[in-house]
Amino acid sequence: MNSPEQMDHDEMLRVRLEVLRREHRDLDEAIAALHDRTTADQLALRRLKKRKLALKDQIARIEDDLTPDIIA
Repeated sequence: MNSPEQMDHDEMLRVRLEVLRREHRDLDEAIAALHDRTTADQLALRRLKKRKLALKDQIARIEDDLTPDIIA
């Protein structure tokens, strides 16, 4: 059974995961809005996309931490 410390750690990871997912969605909207402008700043677009990819990696790591290992 999980210890209280583990439960607290998992809960913190879940909260962090939700924050990262929200930021990822916000970046997606910002990228779309910037892309739709006639004078889109390519450097800003690249930076936003790079940040979005970094968030995706962080999200994947947290999801892996929250998923229990199954020994087959």
